[in-house]
Amino acid sequence: MNRDRFTAMACSVARTAGLVGDPWTLLVLRDLFLGLTRFDELHRDLGVATNVLTDRLERLVAGGLVSRTPYQHNPVRYQYRLTGPGEQLYGIVLSLLAWGDTHLADEGAPLRLVHTTCGSPTTPVVTCDHCGGELAVDDVEVKPGPGGKAAPGTAVIAEMLTGNAS
Repeated sequence: MNRDRFTAMACSVARTAGLVGDPWTLLVLRDLFLGLTRFDELHRDLGVATNVLTDRLERLVAGGLVSRTPYQHNPVRYQYRLTGPGEQLYGIVLSLLAWGDTHLADEGAPLRLVHTTCGSPTTPVVTCDHCGGELAVDDVEVKPGPGGKAAPGTAVIAEMLTGNAS
């Protein structure tokens, strides 16, 4: 699949999905958040083919989400670390984890999250950055933004938001 076509859509969900919307990519991000940094660690943990792992890491590096630096020079071996924009995906990965724990973990959650600030177990939720209230689908109104437009991937949504039928 050519995920690059999603970057041309006037939609932040599509653009983000084009960059990270692949199961292996999400698992690479998960492992990086958990502290794995070396190719061999990622390969061993995920059990993914080396060409697939190389492709996903290259995409994350090209997208500015991960940096790649050598930690050994003969032979050259690399470590991968999240950049600032990569670290900002933490909430997305935690949201996927929380949803999976609720709907797919019949034997219980595979990981427990503990908030180090207060020491309590926690479940991630999405909150309003203004009032701190939890955001739910019925509590959020969507309005057109300055970058919104009717285009492939957003034609019907743009009509719905602006009231302009083409």
